[in-house]
Amino acid sequence: MAADSAFTPDVTRLGCLRGVSTLTAFGRAVEIGDWQRLTTKTGTGHARRLLIEAAWDHRTRYRPGVELRRRQGKAGPAAQDRGERANQRLHARWVSFDARDKRPVVANTAIARELAGWCWSHYEQFTVRPSRATLDL
Repeated sequence: MAADSAFTPDVTRLGCLRGVSTLTAFGRAVEIGDWQRLTTKTGTGHARRLLIEAAWDHRTRYRPGVELRRRQGKAGPAAQDRGERANQRLHARWVSFDARDKRPVVANTAIARELAGWCWSHYEQFTVRPSRATLDL
């Protein structure tokens, strides 16, 4: 279903992020629907849980596996580069939290919040919207 739907471009780009499998990306895209309004604490619990689960994957050293490289290969070069930068930054944040002896649950919540921002930026950077002049007609 994710391979042939209105959400396919979003799912493909989100797949460049570590911890975001096709199922997770599809769940995020469907739950959010309109990326203009990003999920907050008042948003759906399912979308927040997907972020929390994905954030745990950034704790271990970043080494792209076969599955992640396969998902990245489906996205364009700009999405791949953005995903690579996100993955490296999120792991570096984990390292800094560990160095400061932050509780893992608190650190993971902070990583999940930043991951939400990266998901949103993947959508915003690559989405073409009609101009305001077109909308005013």
